[in-house]
Amino acid sequence: MDWPARSPDLNPIEHIWDIMSRSIHQRHVAPQTVQELNCNAAGLTYTTVAYMFFLYIGIVLSLNSITFFCDAVMFSIYPPVTLHLGQALRTRQLVIDFDGERPIPRLREPLDLFAIPSTPFQGVRWPIEYEVFKEAIHHIEWDPPDPEPFYQPTGHERTPMPVGEEKGNVVYCVDPGTKTSYFTYSRVGGSRGPIKSSTSCAMHQDKSTLAFESRFESGNLQKAVQVGVHDYELTLRTDMYTTKHTQWFYFRVRNMKAGVTYRFTIVNLMKASSLYCLGMRPLLYSERAAWEKGEGWRRTGSNIRYYRNQHHQAEQDNNTTTNTKSLHSLTWTGQFPYDSDTCYLAHCYPYTYSHLQRYLSRLTSNSATGAYCKLRVLCRSLAGNAVHVLTVTSPGGGWMDRSAKRAVVVTARVHPGETNSSWMMQGFLDFLLGESDDARLLRETFVFKVVPMLNPDGVVVGNYRCSLAGRDLNRNYNTLLRDSFPCVWHTRNMVKRLMAERDVVLYCDFHGHSRKNNVFMYGCTNSDDATQRLHERVFPLMMSKNANDKFSFRSCKFRVHQSKEGTGRVVMWRLGIRNSYTMESTFGGSTLGNRKGTHFTTRDLKSLGYYLCDTLLDYCDPDPTKTSHCLAELRAMLRQEVRERLGREVDSDGSLSVSISDIESSTSGSNSTESDGLPVHLLNRIDEVQAKKKHLRSGKERNRLRQERMRNVDPKVIHRNIKNIVKFSKGISQQSPPPTSSQ
Repeated sequence: MDWPARSPDLNPIEHIWDIMSRSIHQRHVAPQTVQELNCNAAGLTYTTVAYMFFLYIGIVLSLNSITFFCDAVMFSIYPPVTLHLGQALRTRQLVIDFDGERPIPRLREPLDLFAIPSTPFQGVRWPIEYEVFKEAIHHIEWDPPDPEPFYQPTGHERTPMPVGEEKGNVVYCVDPGTKTSYFTYSRVGGSRGPIKSSTSCAMHQDKSTLAFESRFESGNLQKAVQVGVHDYELTLRTDMYTTKHTQWFYFRVRNMKAGVTYRFTIVNLMKASSLYCLGMRPLLYSERAAWEKGEGWRRTGSNIRYYRNQHHQAEQDNNTTTNTKSLHSLTWTGQFPYDSDTCYLAHCYPYTYSHLQRYLSRLTSNSATGAYCKLRVLCRSLAGNAVHVLTVTSPGGGWMDRSAKRAVVVTARVHPGETNSSWMMQGFLDFLLGESDDARLLRETFVFKVVPMLNPDGVVVGNYRCSLAGRDLNRNYNTLLRDSFPCVWHTRNMVKRLMAERDVVLYCDFHGHSRKNNVFMYGCTNSDDATQRLHERVFPLMMSKNANDKFSFRSCKFRVHQSKEGTGRVVMWRLGIRNSYTMESTFGGSTLGNRKGTHFTTRDLKSLGYYLCDTLLDYCDPDPTKTSHCLAELRAMLRQEVRERLGREVDSDGSLSVSISDIESSTSGSNSTESDGLPVHLLNRIDEVQAKKKHLRSGKERNRLRQERMRNVDPKVIHRNIKNIVKFSKGISQQSPPPTSSQ
């Protein structure tokens, strides 16, 4: 706008007031408000004019937040102006968008999604009884120049049986960290006391003994027993507040000798089968190799064998029945590259909660990314760690364009030991927030809601499957206990709100798989709608075409098993999202194409995030040719499968009347398929929550109930109540003193 020259009859304050008054007139503010402003213009102070100038900017730019802030600060200084402008220009719950000249109100973002402050991320919170080393652990990201092959068994691998501490030398032993049977309290850094010695229970130590440690983020080694000169039995800590779930391992080793062959045997694994039976090898990280050569995690180990041992583990089922389960061992031999190095051994590439915080910090510090990526805290976990959610979409376009965008929901790391899911998530975000043409098109077409780590507490303490509630979160998406399962409760609530605003085209939860190679998806069959038959298989089929050396469509399953009703995939499907999947990545590697027989690296895992974005563009292409071709291919594949498995032909008219579930196996593959039920201390909470839950009636219902109450009331009672009200009013008027004149 053109700024008028100041009249010589006006002082600077009056000149500013004159400019604002003219602009307010031009913007059609209510005449009563403008009159009130003019009546109060005399004797304005610099403070009040400064306030009015900021308020004027809010009017011109339609920034309701500025108006609200000014009202809050200046209400006591200039109440008449504040009240009238507040009535005309602002509201707490509505934000005004404009479609051309037409104002369109919309609701503000919910208050439970609050912004990440500009200060650094908070410290990591641990259970109060957990001992934690304060030193930060950081591993460089590196990929080997050539794919690392699977281990090829020779048939001569040893199967050592557990010896135990009675016949061995305990060189590492730490408190399991569960003073009580359930989580009680947390603090940054864990236990307040000094760190106890991890070797205090050793019978004797010498200079050739390895030094173990795992009291750091995501570590979970509980005990190491030396059973030979260079042989060690290892016991993993079960998931906190449980008696099971041992698969993930991650620990540190020092005091080694280069060129010496060491044997490690983990003796309390609970799964009957493993990818170690199919050639998977453990991971080794050397700090000296990282410093001198820039090398990171690489596969290691020979003489690898996974087998059942002679030990058993007592498991408590549904808090009432105790079952005994056979344990299994994993043994391997290996050498360290340097003397007196600091090395780490792991089941899969670690990805800690601190790693995620550093990654998100880099995103928020990038001003270019901030234009289309908003980072919020969805909720706090049981221990008080933040569960982050990112909203990614292009800010441009009018209100109608933004509201027409469809949504995509992507989550990861509900199972803390499945670290490969976090690497897939990082690849997905790297691509989505990049500068490629496809990334821009995705942001312009969709609104992405991304929860990169659903179970930060489990990640922090080194659990394999559970949260600090002692239960698998991916069996509790239907829970009513918001305070006990906040991460999945708030995720489900976020999706429900999102579905009320726009169509959700895809929900995908990233996971890791411990028994099958390659990458694949689990979905849900849309059997109720004949027009949508096989449509749920189109997206995974497209994914297999885009990543043909990693993704196996034949490993995908779409059957909804009763035990999976509480999973995110099924719950979101029940809410109405047709394309609801878990994407499972192996801990091992690929058996497809030119990658056959090789392990996945972090680069491979991140590439799956890229392929998901590419497939989303193919699936939502306005040209339906790709979808039509995939549906035709799926029908042909189904006909062939019917012939092979059931020995039947399709109907003469070409229709497929057979039930797809008849020819498909279930998606089971974990030792946590069946839900354990609620812990004892939460059993009564369900009744409390249901008792507090109120049924919200509509206006029509309230009016009907009010009329029914009026009809049921005795007319004499109504007459008596009216007489009492009149009598009370007269008494009040007689007691009131006459008004006094102001001095």
